[in-house]
Amino acid sequence: MSAIADIKPVSVSDLAALRRAATGREPWRSLDELADTAEFRRFVEAEFPAIAERLPFGLDRRTLLKLMGASLSLAGLTACSEAERIVPYVRQPEDIIPGKPLYYATALSNDGHGIGALVESHEGRPTKVEGNPDHPASRGATDAIMQAAVLSLFDPERSRTPLRQGEPASYGDFLKDMAKLAGGLAASGGQGLALLIEATTSPTTKAQIGSLKQRYPKLRVFRHDPLAASANEQATAKLFGRPLTPIYHVDRADVIVSLDADFLGEGPGRLAYARDFAQRRRVRKPTDMMNRLYVVESTPTITGAAADHRRAVRPSLVEGIAASIKAALESGHDAASLPSLGMEYALVDDLREAGRNALVVPGAHQTPFVHAVAFATNVRLGAVGNTLDFIEPPHAMPIDGDLAALCQAVTSGSVDTAIVLGSNPLHTAPSDVDVRKAFLKLKLLVHWGLYRDETAFLAQWHIPAAHELESWSDIRAYDGTASIVQPLIQPLFGGKSLHQLLAALGGEFDADMQALVRQTWADMDEAGWRKALRDGVIPNSVIAPVVVSMPADIGDPAPHAPVANRLEVRFEADPWLRDGRNANSPWLQELPRPLSKLVWGNAALISPATAQRLGLENGQVINLARGGKDLDAPAWIMPGQPDDTVTLSLGFRRKIGSVAALSGGYDAFILRTTEAPWFADGLVLTARDGSARVVTTQHHQAMEGRAIVRHATLDAFRQDPHFVRDGVPPAPTESLYRDWTYDQEAWGMSIDLSACIGCMACVSACQAENNIATVGPDEAARGHEMHWLRIDRYYAGAVDDPDTFFQPVPCMHCEKAPCEAVCPVNATIHTHDGLNAQVYNRCIGTRYCSQNCPYKVRRFNFLEYQEFDKDSAGPRQAVHNPDVTVRSRGVMEKCTYCVQRVAEKRIRAQIENREIADGEVVTACQQACPTQTIIFGDLNRKGSQVSREKAAPHNYALLEELNTRPRTTYLGKITNPNAGIGGKPGTETGDG
Repeated sequence: MSAIADIKPVSVSDLAALRRAATGREPWRSLDELADTAEFRRFVEAEFPAIAERLPFGLDRRTLLKLMGASLSLAGLTACSEAERIVPYVRQPEDIIPGKPLYYATALSNDGHGIGALVESHEGRPTKVEGNPDHPASRGATDAIMQAAVLSLFDPERSRTPLRQGEPASYGDFLKDMAKLAGGLAASGGQGLALLIEATTSPTTKAQIGSLKQRYPKLRVFRHDPLAASANEQATAKLFGRPLTPIYHVDRADVIVSLDADFLGEGPGRLAYARDFAQRRRVRKPTDMMNRLYVVESTPTITGAAADHRRAVRPSLVEGIAASIKAALESGHDAASLPSLGMEYALVDDLREAGRNALVVPGAHQTPFVHAVAFATNVRLGAVGNTLDFIEPPHAMPIDGDLAALCQAVTSGSVDTAIVLGSNPLHTAPSDVDVRKAFLKLKLLVHWGLYRDETAFLAQWHIPAAHELESWSDIRAYDGTASIVQPLIQPLFGGKSLHQLLAALGGEFDADMQALVRQTWADMDEAGWRKALRDGVIPNSVIAPVVVSMPADIGDPAPHAPVANRLEVRFEADPWLRDGRNANSPWLQELPRPLSKLVWGNAALISPATAQRLGLENGQVINLARGGKDLDAPAWIMPGQPDDTVTLSLGFRRKIGSVAALSGGYDAFILRTTEAPWFADGLVLTARDGSARVVTTQHHQAMEGRAIVRHATLDAFRQDPHFVRDGVPPAPTESLYRDWTYDQEAWGMSIDLSACIGCMACVSACQAENNIATVGPDEAARGHEMHWLRIDRYYAGAVDDPDTFFQPVPCMHCEKAPCEAVCPVNATIHTHDGLNAQVYNRCIGTRYCSQNCPYKVRRFNFLEYQEFDKDSAGPRQAVHNPDVTVRSRGVMEKCTYCVQRVAEKRIRAQIENREIADGEVVTACQQACPTQTIIFGDLNRKGSQVSREKAAPHNYALLEELNTRPRTTYLGKITNPNAGIGGKPGTETGDG
């Protein structure tokens, strides 16, 4: 009997019953699990639940055998394919060896800042993005969006030709119009001309716009970036007399306080901050030290999930909490100094004790006052110069205003020609700015972008943009380090770079992309230029810290008019789609969000208490209204969500392609305003009668009723380093399965749960490396998603504010693998180096192996998820890794420990007559991980890093009582809560 099978089903909105169910039961995956809903039981009790739904009731044995026979016959045909001819090179390029990839250093843009990348290219075809270890913003890691860059490169729905009044035209025709425009602008000094740019740190772009302003003195430049937050610039300008950018040294911080700051998941420095944070969380022996993280946040984030202490509060309350912390530090705390935190004196005492090794981080979306308080607190603690520095903003560029200012200028008649560079203001503009009405008054609207989006449809000219993997450019990282962006391939669809468009506006109609960038760095000799291209960074380009002096008076918070209805709305960018620019990427649409596990759509997040008060259920349609605007959205009850706060995510309901059209959800920009871009009060919620489908993977592949996530506090670990053994049945020592011997390597993996932040980079990297198909929203709703690696999210504690745990689950590569014994055609085999391999050409689709896998890590191709016809597949088939087989319908697949990478390193070692070095083989998930959670290596090599990890006292195997003897093991999660704050259990092995 399972651990929850005897629980009487309750309503997800019955908060009291859910609280009782959560008491003494840890961990749990969702509110549906606690409520034991029919939906949850359906996924748990059936390995392939959708099959049962499709078969008729009362199926007799004869019909079942007919279906099985037909399926086996058809599956056998999948090994047959039409013979194809291949054509060799007529004249092979010197630097290309067929089958051997080349790697190029470049940088990818994130909110205008650069993150270093190494891009793998096969015969001139980019297939995979890795992080650049020499780049300060990457440190060798990537995120999901970077992994999906190659897929967007080959998107067949990108703009392919210039459009004039919606009709195809040539780029030459556009240049003729630009020549006429430039002639008139030269005479008028640029009167009536405006550029609308996005946030950028490109030195070449800045230089070109500067040159245009010299050529056209009356040119006006406006900036629109819907995800930009100006609170930091406003606060530093007021405090220090000029806008500055904070740089955090998280690796030096003993105590960190986050004031609604998701610094591990948001911002251009997030990968570096995650690496530094995780380095201070690694515990291998009782004498090791850890940092401590306090988080006050207005919506669940991965930073909050990593916290030792977390409090969920409404967005408007963060100002008061920040002020009370500052006051308690300055004047000595009293009993009522921190009433809303519940962290009592401990937080302030920790900050005071840490001194210059403390760090207070303000949320980018919070108010300028919160930023001012955070910076003043850091100054008082002596942290400036140690855990915090200030630099001149890398994105600094003189502008004349924002999108609202541009629309006002158009309405007044001072601007009649606008060139929109990259952004899509008709979709992402605040609801109180009528961009369409203003743009319709323009004499000429030119749009440059990757897609024919909402703004492009309105423009007289639309010019296809070159992808960043097709372009020459330059860009600065969050700390100012500059990189050269170099193309991996010629523009597939004739796209033009931003620099070419700006050059054409200045009268250079045949400008070369590389020459424009090279001109910016003319003081660099050829050897230096080559080195910058090779290394991916320009030496000595980091921006030096500046000295700041904090004024005595930091001001007061802005007054807020009280409203009768205190329901607040909190806006957040979707972690993958961002403002919607990535909405046509199936990889990102189908990648589960770290905490909600939603795919192919968004929902309005509400707390369990608010749902109970309003009588709401998961998926119920609610109407949200504010300021005369309203939208309908499905409700989603989210543990850890602040009460009386509704979180809406941006990025959905775009009109840029067939993939984006498949997703559900709502467009949150409808409720966003200029004055309240990130949170606001006065939200009115009205429940409707209907419901909408919300696709989530949180119930899929559940391993219920077993000790899954094992965790302890640092104090408990010091008392009992072997806490992972508490209350867990001992692993059997005898087995009916044969023993294996390994004369060469014996590969294994260790996963440190203390370091994992649930960012999903590993899942996306695995998909990109191994040609894993996407299945779409309908199949995903049935539990048929194909990801070889998943990250399970568990909760522990009260449903209102639980602790959160992440656990990556790849194939365990068991020594005593139950899948190998049941395959009738020997498609599942054990290799000489310990891998549990899958031979695709043998597989006939019985799925016995998956039925016998207790870890639920095998994936079956129920349908033809991959397109094999080159005419139908289009350019997206070019993204496939040629070293990995593309699977077809009827084939089982799973994690292979990136066997193709193992084979490549083995061949190289054999050629060089040596052994494979420790750490030489790096799996895709390991390479992408920003926190270095995953360690892979040879267990036969004494002293290897993976062997040392597995020798740690808190190493354990998942479901080891089943005697499968996995080669993938875990280090139990260790947290560092303050002993002076109650509510944290010492150790837990818990049921999953």
